[in-house]
Amino acid sequence: MKRWLKPLLLIAVVSMLGASVKPIQDYWKERNRPEYRTVSISQGEIVATVTATGSLQPVLSVEVGTFVSGPIVGLHVDFNAEVKKDDILAEIDPRLYKANVARDQATLATSRANLDQADANLKQARNNERRAKALRADNENYISDQEMDQYKFNRLSLEAQLEVAKASIKQAEANLENSTTNLNYTHIRSPVDGIVIDRKIEPGQTLQGSFQTPVLFVIAPDMHKEMHILVSVDESDIGHIKKAKRDSSPVRFTVDAYPEEIFEGTISQIRMSSTAAQGVVTYPVMVSAENPELKLMPGMTANITFQIEKSKIVQRVPNAALRYYPDKENVRSEDHSILDGADWTESEEDSDSDSTPSLFSEVEDRNARNQRHVWAVTAQGLKAIEVTTGLSDFKYTVLVTGDVQADDLLVTGIKPKE
Repeated sequence: MKRWLKPLLLIAVVSMLGASVKPIQDYWKERNRPEYRTVSISQGEIVATVTATGSLQPVLSVEVGTFVSGPIVGLHVDFNAEVKKDDILAEIDPRLYKANVARDQATLATSRANLDQADANLKQARNNERRAKALRADNENYISDQEMDQYKFNRLSLEAQLEVAKASIKQAEANLENSTTNLNYTHIRSPVDGIVIDRKIEPGQTLQGSFQTPVLFVIAPDMHKEMHILVSVDESDIGHIKKAKRDSSPVRFTVDAYPEEIFEGTISQIRMSSTAAQGVVTYPVMVSAENPELKLMPGMTANITFQIEKSKIVQRVPNAALRYYPDKENVRSEDHSILDGADWTESEEDSDSDSTPSLFSEVEDRNARNQRHVWAVTAQGLKAIEVTTGLSDFKYTVLVTGDVQADDLLVTGIKPKE
């Protein structure tokens, strides 16, 4: 009897220990279960955007130069000055040009006097010829043929001198107009209403007029009304930008000078001239923006957001849930195959292939990327839910298809343990 008692006691102890191991294992498994950060699907709009940077510039920049030479004796405007059309911006020493005007005025007066003299001489010659003809008509012997030829020659000569005098007046008038114009050019005037955004001269500086007119001032008209932003857009986004222009979608941007303020504009032009730099092709896009308070200044950098598409109220899933990838040990056993498939690598035959993917395969790959999984918390572990996604912004993505319920807790990460 005693011989069998010890084995029976041993079996009883082992049974008791085995019965207590499972609760302990369940306890530690529950204790080590990660605490997840979770979100739920929601309803709302999705706004897809394209971001870029650009440089602000005036709609038009008018360069003001000079046609005459000389020292600057008066400078009447400075940077940022608002000017009206024909306002005097600067003055060149006019003394030389005034002397030229006085000279040409005197030359014109002389030419006019010569014209009067030539006209008087011609009248006298015509009278002499007329009287000679009358006398010869009474008696041919009074005046010979040679004398009649002389009267005619004198008249013709004086008629020619009269034409020369008239031409001299025209030449003198042209010279006077030229010298008067040059005198007027000593007053450098604004050709438009606008703001002086650049000044390239200083008082006392000597200007040298040349065939290529030097630039003295740069004036920007209508800066109160409108400014332009020149943006370089990547070729992969230019199709979206064209659609946004057709749809008159809004453009919003900020500048570093006013980081808390959001400005609005419109796409006014998409240019076809491309620029390639380091293998990247971009296209210039012009954005127009109002500037009533003159906050926007030439040269500022604008951080631009183009709205390229906007959905209606749709079911949407947070992007963080789409990015989450779980550990296999936290996933339900029936969903392990999904993780195994995710770890699948190319076969040796496929990896050795040198073939270039076709256009159709690239399209299929893009469509496949829209087939995703999200992971929902259940008592048995994380459950994989296959979803098809659509339009996306920086925070949410449209849920096209997928058996996701409003009360499902979708995992975005694991909370750190305290």
